[in-house]
Amino acid sequence: MHRASEPSFRESVDLMFARAVKLMDLPPGMEEKIRVCNSTYTVRFGVKLRGAIHTFTGYRAVHSEHMEPVKGGIRYATSVNQDEVEALAALMTYKCALVDAPYGGSKGGLCIDPRQWDEDEMERITRRFAYELIKRDLIDPAQNVPAPDMGTGEREMAWMADQYQRMHTTDINGRACVTGKPVNAGGIQGRTEATGRGIQYALQEFFRNPGDVKAAGLSGTLDDKAVILQGLGNVGYHAALFLSTEDGARIVCVIERDGAVSNPDGLDIDALRAHIVETGGVKGFAGGAYTEDGSAQLEADCDILVPAALEGVIHMGNAANVKAPLIIEAANGPVTAGADEILRDKGCVIIPDMYANAGGVTVSYFEWVKNLSHIRFGRMQRRQEETRHQLIVDELERISSDASINWTLSDGFKDKYLRGAGELELVRSGLDDTMRGAYNDMAEVWRTRDDVPDLRTAAYLVSIGKVAASYKAKGL
Repeated sequence: MHRASEPSFRESVDLMFARAVKLMDLPPGMEEKIRVCNSTYTVRFGVKLRGAIHTFTGYRAVHSEHMEPVKGGIRYATSVNQDEVEALAALMTYKCALVDAPYGGSKGGLCIDPRQWDEDEMERITRRFAYELIKRDLIDPAQNVPAPDMGTGEREMAWMADQYQRMHTTDINGRACVTGKPVNAGGIQGRTEATGRGIQYALQEFFRNPGDVKAAGLSGTLDDKAVILQGLGNVGYHAALFLSTEDGARIVCVIERDGAVSNPDGLDIDALRAHIVETGGVKGFAGGAYTEDGSAQLEADCDILVPAALEGVIHMGNAANVKAPLIIEAANGPVTAGADEILRDKGCVIIPDMYANAGGVTVSYFEWVKNLSHIRFGRMQRRQEETRHQLIVDELERISSDASINWTLSDGFKDKYLRGAGELELVRSGLDDTMRGAYNDMAEVWRTRDDVPDLRTAAYLVSIGKVAASYKAKGL
């Protein structure tokens, strides 16, 4: 959503990068080395469909190879262009560094509207795109590992993984060439929910720090906080579902392409999602009031605003009217550099995209490790853990059977304690630990340095420092 009076998405990323490096003491030339995109591959390929040859344009950008493989999603959208892909690749570099995922940053895209093609046609297009990338090592478990993004999902990742394995029949680690696959095709439990779950964990950690909550002009916990969500796709749906059902937040408004639906008592997210799947939009949903001008609801009163769709939805044209004291960027780049300055001057606290939506790449890392180790998490230790817990429960029951001791085990304790952690529980535990650690690394810089005005600058400082350290270790 580029406006003449403000920078593009790529320029926004570069501006925020520049703002951070001014506060750092980097070796000569290191700033430029980290900032620039290492390479971008553009491919134009033809697929015969519906009796004619259709030519498609795709991209794969590699921003930084300070660690390999490089990592980043592939999006399918008509808006895909080289500048957008390179900006997203840069964000992936900083995001992976911030959460200690051992990757460089990459991103890909195909200029296509997936809704215009049926499943068989999409498979043929995807396989041909994958072929063009694979033969140039731009999909490879040791060099470049894509994942889903806007417009893609498990289905497309399964096709790409199969295409790689057809072209590399003896690569024992072939399944690790992409992440975000279906569980029955080498994926990992919890990957589909990962980015939305990461948003939940990020907010939970924010609200564990009363000083940070106070800085946003809020108090208390997530319970009963009014949330406005823009975009009920995979990320927005899971974030809204978990926040409302597990943390007691009220999702008071959901903004979609055809408008917005609001309910001050909180929307039923599952019912709304089902309505959108059935009708294609929020209009006509019985559980809330419909407004045709959805973008205006970005300026409505709430405690937390969650932009979870496209970049640039909060810009210089509407930032001054945004009332939310706390914004968490579930999408990539939803706040432009110009809007960021306006909001910061107003005292709004922004939990930046680089951190907030890192749940996806974190669980993708777990899936990649699972594929390389060729074993499901929890398989070796789950039953041993249950057996060890059984010893404790047996002893407690023996003691409580003594008539002279007046206590019993709480209802449900035995079942909960005896259940060993499976793959989903371990994935969630690892994601929670990652989001907690990364938040505190970032927030500590924000709290302790007078020259760091916000969490975004702090996040850049932490991540750029880690990338610079990697290059230094390589001898640069």
